[in-house]
Amino acid sequence: MSDFPDGTADELELHLRWLAFLRGAVLRKAAGITDEQSRWRPDGKLLPLIGLVNHLTNVERRWIDGGMLGGPAGKSEDEYTPGPELTIDAACTAYRERAAVTDAAVRELHDLTTPCRWGDNTDLRFVLLHLINETARHAGHADAVRELLDGTTGE
Repeated sequence: MSDFPDGTADELELHLRWLAFLRGAVLRKAAGITDEQSRWRPDGKLLPLIGLVNHLTNVERRWIDGGMLGGPAGKSEDEYTPGPELTIDAACTAYRERAAVTDAAVRELHDLTTPCRWGDNTDLRFVLLHLINETARHAGHADAVRELLDGTTGE
């Protein structure tokens, strides 16, 4: 999705650049695998790559559509282990589409001090930092799963 982010004095854009970079890391780990491989878990541990992509898509939906915009924010029981109807290609497409929706909503909100509807002292800045943290953690998780799956390492 994005190369290593450039710096900028615009804090909102800096957050979005880092989020885009991390999304790209997750998507690179999900690239070029089969649907069967996307559901693989080493010894039944960790989350499968398709589950990581699906989860991150829904995390952004919950925090932006729910927390920031007041929409529904439920979590599906099978978010981490989606059924066979979801392919890895469809999951990655949904993640890219969600990223565009998230970025547009954040730019429309534009004020990092816009309050989040969840919790005291949470605002758009907090939400973006949470999304960056969540995506970074799962990008590392995806690195481990992919390396154990087929030896792929790197970006």
